[in-house]
Amino acid sequence: MKKNGGRERRKKSRADATVVVSYHLLEEDGNYDLSQTRNISQGGMLLTTNRKFEKGARLGMTIQFPFLKDKIQVVGEVVNSREMIKDVIYETRVMFYNLKSQLLRLLGDFVVESQGPKSNE
Repeated sequence: MKKNGGRERRKKSRADATVVVSYHLLEEDGNYDLSQTRNISQGGMLLTTNRKFEKGARLGMTIQFPFLKDKIQVVGEVVNSREMIKDVIYETRVMFYNLKSQLLRLLGDFVVESQGPKSNE
């Protein structure tokens, strides 16, 4: 259930995790910005950005996941970008493209571990 009482639309479980991400519009190669995630799943991530992106914009991202020794490069598509602090901070939701199966598995394990043990209600 969402915090505002609406129906949960997420298809994948998420981990509230701060991961460093370097990103750029694929059309603007070389113009990188640095950010952090707010949460992450096997399907994508929510990160803070210093600009609003149009839905469908493609981002090249370099990510340092805590469960990997090396940084990885991925491509994502902006699903939504909304202003949080006028002209300063935006929440940008990104869907991953074509993650390799091993990374999907590791990311799924990370999400599960980040959520902690399930309680027996």
